[in-house]
Amino acid sequence: MRILLAEDHQLLRQGLCALLSHEPGARVVGEAEDGHEAVRLALDLGPDVVLMDVGLPGLGGDEATRAILAARPDILVLALTMHDDAQTVDRMLRAGARGFLVKGCDVSELREALAALARGEVYLHPSISDVVLSGYLGDGEDYTSALAGLTPRERQIAKLIAEGHTSRQIAAQLGVATKTVQNYRSIVLDKLGLRTTAALTRWALRVGLTE
Repeated sequence: MRILLAEDHQLLRQGLCALLSHEPGARVVGEAEDGHEAVRLALDLGPDVVLMDVGLPGLGGDEATRAILAARPDILVLALTMHDDAQTVDRMLRAGARGFLVKGCDVSELREALAALARGEVYLHPSISDVVLSGYLGDGEDYTSALAGLTPRERQIAKLIAEGHTSRQIAAQLGVATKTVQNYRSIVLDKLGLRTTAALTRWALRVGLTE
């Protein structure tokens, strides 16, 4: 796994580099000190994962994430934050982050998060999971009506996407072309008014489409 570190605090960045240097199968390919540099290096180096500090100077972590994924949707972003408040979490998830770690977590959590992303899953630090769940339970929007607006096939594909399966994996499972799955994905996102897979995952959790 090729990793780009986007963190403005040099001491923390060096510590992460040292930790990752001892992780088999992980390699740091670049370091960025601000959001603009994170976007530039991500597009130049094409890492598998960007470990993204939410509070980057110049261009915030959410803006940098959105810019990276607009050009390279195959890159995975793992957010690193001091703040586990609902607003910060929601902002990064809407930008397309696939995971959240709280600064101060131990190396086993970092290892677990990277492994989850490699499997195509979403990873949330336990304290952030509580924040997200509280937001879902407290939200009064009628998400079930949006679910009713999808066809059975659209619901099936939305569920598989939200569970972390790639378009190619879904196509093989359903016996259809990869392009067909991608077309369905676009239709589902359009019907739901969503833009990213992370947002689709959040919606699927809200309506009970997936666990």
